[in-house]
Amino acid sequence: MQSRMKNPAVVLPAAMGPIQELLKATQSAGVEAQTLELVHLRVSQINGCSACVDGGAKTARKAGMSDERLATVAAWREAPYFTDEERTALELAEAATRLADRPDAVGDEVWDRAATYFDEKQLAALILMIGVTNLFNRLNATTRQIAGAWG
Repeated sequence: MQSRMKNPAVVLPAAMGPIQELLKATQSAGVEAQTLELVHLRVSQINGCSACVDGGAKTARKAGMSDERLATVAAWREAPYFTDEERTALELAEAATRLADRPDAVGDEVWDRAATYFDEKQLAALILMIGVTNLFNRLNATTRQIAGAWG
């Protein structure tokens, strides 16, 4: 397996800094690190980005994520390993990633549930994490980045 080209954010280095700053900002809003990692991993699973799933699992492990939680992220609704807050973040991540799946992509029910667990700053961090992950997924999947190739 071979990638088509380097990641576009590496080819255009001026792009990587701002993307990294967005990620850094998500970590300063009071959302638990493991919740952000779960969101990143689930979005990457939905988008089929092997490089991001691989990297996300490794980062989540470093953040203290258990093997049980990592193994069941795709089935979070049925798995007993997630808090209500994490479930709400995962539900928001799925809705905001699958925009074309329904007329009201992120319905009021999903939004209102998220707003009961997260304040505006935390919601902003979650939405940015979802958006940046979707960006990386699209860059990596389009150029066929190889899982594990980034270290």
